[in-house]
Amino acid sequence: MKAFNTLVDRVAADEDYLTATLSKTAQHDAFTGRLLQVLHDTAAARQMTRAAGVPEVVLGVHRSDYMLDAPTGGFLQVELNTIAASFACLSTITTQMHHYNIGRLAAAAARQQYRSNSRDSSSAAQQLLSTDRLPSNTAMPGICRALAAAVRAAGGDNAVMVMIVQPGERNAYDQQWLQHILWAEHGINTVRLTLAQIPEQLVLQPAAGQPDNKQLVFKGSGVPVGLVYYRAGYTPNDYSTEREWEARALIESSSACKCPSVAYQLAGSKKVQQDLASPGVIEKFMGQEQGPAVRQLFAGLWSLDNPTDPKTAAVIQDAIQYPDRYVLKPQREGGGNNLYGEDLVKALQDGLTAGGEGLAAYILMQRIVPPPQRTVFVRSGAWLEEESLSELGIYGTYLRVNDEVMINEEVGHLVRTKTSSSNEGGVAAGYAVLDSPLLAKPGEGLLPQQLDGGNDGATGWGAAGGVLAVAKAILGQ
Repeated sequence: MKAFNTLVDRVAADEDYLTATLSKTAQHDAFTGRLLQVLHDTAAARQMTRAAGVPEVVLGVHRSDYMLDAPTGGFLQVELNTIAASFACLSTITTQMHHYNIGRLAAAAARQQYRSNSRDSSSAAQQLLSTDRLPSNTAMPGICRALAAAVRAAGGDNAVMVMIVQPGERNAYDQQWLQHILWAEHGINTVRLTLAQIPEQLVLQPAAGQPDNKQLVFKGSGVPVGLVYYRAGYTPNDYSTEREWEARALIESSSACKCPSVAYQLAGSKKVQQDLASPGVIEKFMGQEQGPAVRQLFAGLWSLDNPTDPKTAAVIQDAIQYPDRYVLKPQREGGGNNLYGEDLVKALQDGLTAGGEGLAAYILMQRIVPPPQRTVFVRSGAWLEEESLSELGIYGTYLRVNDEVMINEEVGHLVRTKTSSSNEGGVAAGYAVLDSPLLAKPGEGLLPQQLDGGNDGATGWGAAGGVLAVAKAILGQ
């Protein structure tokens, strides 16, 4: 994860690369175009701030998402989130809950064995379903530590953090834990505002003796904002009027730290993700040693900028003929945006019929094929046993002050599990539930059969339902 943190920072710092890579996409995707415009329109203000000797404080809170690909047996990256990487707090609490549940399950099984004075299949199961196999998850305190450091580095001890949220925010509980920890452990206050409220509440004010240091402060009180942390702003729906775009430009022109800056947000776009996988590009940013190590996590990614190019035309036709092998991705975040199957075919065919240029708003990606497992889903107090697929997210934090990297850490993880019939995987969007990883080795019999190479007579829990089968054995069901 540290390598991806560094990669985002280096890509975001190369604004010429961002402009060149996204220019054609911006012509056909208005949202990407406006973000790129904000980057260009605020360039002069940002340059004046740097020239005035104001420290450049850059913060990234990222999440790199992966799925286990059954055909290759390895993890492949789904996407790299650079804005509003959510559920760090609730995933930390989910880990604690599962640690508690497994501990209680093991204790109940031990009491049952003691009473019966026997050892059966549940004994083997207990060794597999152990709290020792649950990785620790420190996403919540790790992210709060980075947020607090950024607030103080950019705004001083009296500064606050502004959290940008959506009107009628649905994910407030995950966000509230960040606010609580920031105050309880770091003494930093959080103010929640929508983008539309920014011009009403905040203003740029020159720092004393530094006319080019445009501090972001609250009107009236003059309380400085050290960090603007975005938990909104990743979808066009968050910019319903010009007021929201004016707010984004105001924040970007200030000396406050932004998480993310517009450059960081663009560095996490689908188009940039695709371009980084092109020959030599990741090596340009990460060098010949780290570059190939990062590249091996990339799934197949194809540009649709030039549909008449023979290689591009060939992959488009292959996707139309075999749509189950591909995902068509627009430049959107938040779940529910990708196209699969018949929808993918229709979008590609319609794009070609219209001349092909509009396809530049999309990228084409290899569809990752994870192995299914039996899972009990709990939602709204009801449970259901289904075939499931899981996606692993790794959180990372990165703080740089001028040229000095103050923080570059992997801080925790997230697992989202969905039914195998669902294409999307967002929790807030209603497609998935929060989960935890349980570590297993090939040959133990816990993994799905496709990945359990060399199972020498061990109980076939994977074939019977994996972790769920183990839990049922412990309970004697």
